[in-house]
Amino acid sequence: MIDWRDYIESDSEILRGKPIVKGTRLSVEFLMERLADGWTEGEIMESYPNITKESISAIYAYVYEVLKDSMIYSIDKKVA
Repeated sequence: MIDWRDYIESDSEILRGKPIVKGTRLSVEFLMERLADGWTEGEIMESYPNITKESISAIYAYVYEVLKDSMIYSIDKKVA
């Protein structure tokens, strides 16, 4: 698995410390929103040339790490 730390950072001076792709002001949240809206990885890389296939893989790895030990929420209620 790719080491997301090579591609993602957080700096309190940039976007209030949201995780971003290194060397950009593009947050992980923003890019995940694009993907959730149906954008392809190719469309993201075309629209944002500083984003690479590796940085997108790093975003997936980061999101996985954040979610793997988080609380799971059902549609109806919060579950432990």
